[in-house]
Amino acid sequence: MADTFTKTERSGIMRAVRGRGNKVTELALARLFRKHRVRGWRRRADVFGKPDFLFPAQKVAVFIDGCFWHGCPKHLRMPASNAEYWTSKINRNKQRDLLVSRTLKRKGWHVLRIWEHEIRNAEALMLRIRQALGQTASRRKVR
Repeated sequence: MADTFTKTERSGIMRAVRGRGNKVTELALARLFRKHRVRGWRRRADVFGKPDFLFPAQKVAVFIDGCFWHGCPKHLRMPASNAEYWTSKINRNKQRDLLVSRTLKRKGWHVLRIWEHEIRNAEALMLRIRQALGQTASRRKVR
C-alpha cells in the first residue's frame, strides 16, 4: 500500500513521535506502579542507556520498548515503502538495545525489557517486575 503522505509530511510525522513520556507505554506503566503500590522507582535517571524506570536500591533498570521501533517479533509490521531504510533503522535500534543491556549487566544491573504490548496484561507484568525486584508474595496483594 502506498503512503498517503509526501516524503516531507511523513518525515514531520515521524519526527514528532516522542521518545519519552509516551502515554501508551511509560505513563501507563507509571500508573500501574502506583496502582499496584510498587515503590522505589525513578524516571529520567542519569544511567547509561537512559532506562525508562530505575529501581536504584535493587539495581533494576526497566526499558519499555515500542513494538515498531524495537522490532517486536509478534507485532512488527515493516512498512512497504522505504523498506530498506526501516529495516536498517530497526536493526540499529536492536543493536543499541543489546549494547545497553550488556553494558548495564556488566555493571551489576538487572535489566528488564518490556514490550509495549505487555502492558495490556498488567497482572503478569507486575508479577515479572516484582520478581525482578525480589519482592515476596505477601507484598503482592493489593487491597
